Amino acid sequence: MEPSSLELSPFIREPLKTGSEETPLAPLEIPPIPLFQRGVGGIYCRNEEGILDSAALLPNPPPMGGGVNSTLLGGFPETESASLSRTNLLGLNRKAMEDYFRSIGDKPFRAVQLLQWIHQRGVDDFSAMTNLSKPLRTYLASHCEIRPPEIVLAQEASDGVRKWVLQVDANNRIETVFIPEEGRGTLCVSSQVGCALDCSFCSTAQQGFNRNLSVAEIIGQLWVAQRELGTERRVTNVVLMGMGEPLLNFNNVVAATELMMDDFTYCLSKRRVTLSTSGVVPALDRLAEVSDVSLAVSLHAPDDALRDELVPINRKYPIKELLAACKRYIGKEGRRKVTIEYVLLDGVNDSPAHAKALAKLLANVPSKVNLIPFNPFPNSRYRCPSPETITRFSEIVQQAGLITTTRKTRGGDIDAACGQLVGRVNDKSKRHFKLQAIA
Repeated sequence: MEPSSLELSPFIREPLKTGSEETPLAPLEIPPIPLFQRGVGGIYCRNEEGILDSAALLPNPPPMGGGVNSTLLGGFPETESASLSRTNLLGLNRKAMEDYFRSIGDKPFRAVQLLQWIHQRGVDDFSAMTNLSKPLRTYLASHCEIRPPEIVLAQEASDGVRKWVLQVDANNRIETVFIPEEGRGTLCVSSQVGCALDCSFCSTAQQGFNRNLSVAEIIGQLWVAQRELGTERRVTNVVLMGMGEPLLNFNNVVAATELMMDDFTYCLSKRRVTLSTSGVVPALDRLAEVSDVSLAVSLHAPDDALRDELVPINRKYPIKELLAACKRYIGKEGRRKVTIEYVLLDGVNDSPAHAKALAKLLANVPSKVNLIPFNPFPNSRYRCPSPETITRFSEIVQQAGLITTTRKTRGGDIDAACGQLVGRVNDKSKRHFKLQAIA
């Protein structure tokens, strides 16, 4: 009996020819047609004829993945009239990629092949993926895409630092910075469009907040950097210290870091991927359950009164709670340390008394201190301390037995230094929001 068109996989190949006879290949096993399909504007439901009905847009769609049955919600090949949007494969980690290929009736091992083509070889043209069958390449070209953020401006500083301004949608741009050093290359990646935390010394915070970045937009920054750098340089370290608070975009950030560390993508070790947080304590505890990337904490003050002013989220999660969460995160691994970031502000938090208080505060926290001289930006009320003040502060902390480094300002002539990233943000935050609404 001739199978119906609905029973055939879209990847069934042409019949094999042996002499004058044709031996057809057996059709692949396929899943039932999904009842729902993600499209422009939300999730659409199939009508009685099995066609996705735009009038049946679900107001409260179930999430894609995360335990949803693929027979109800999936990516089964659509008819031409049902084609609504392309899947951006750039943002799928290994598990999500395997799930995708299962949902379209193909083998999960295709996930590894796609990951290698996309992330290790930087290929965004399905026709060039020569170890995939031609029908599969044709299907992927029709239903999927590999779409990174678009470069709208590329700059290189006098010290070799490179900055890319990336368009993520019609109204918003983010910034990504590559910092070359002897034997290493560090990429500073953004996690949100703007930032909702309103730290007074940070230029990004003054731009307001629009939205979280998707997994594709986060990992896409690394993808773009690798392609732009070519063979001359290599990204060896990634720091989530760009625009945004990573822990307020928890799921997408975790998925992106998994992609960074996958053996079939960028092969970065957990010690070479660092997440920096201002101190969203519940999310930090969640992170400890699912990830073990390196941790940096934006402290910037040795007491709650001053930190309440500099880092407003401290009013919700004060220093004592934050440092306790840091200890829980690193657990019993004695070799691991939390990096404590401390921006030095002239006349604000840079006195010998502040240095002694910081050393006392961290006495029982496995940590190392990274001092960051303030990098000015327009309309800021802060100034950078003198070199003598910075040196004295560092010496006091070091004498207390803490490993202490002072970050060298890099990329200042293109506004690529720490705290200077701005992008372009269509602000939706109303700026002075209530802190309890964000965590």
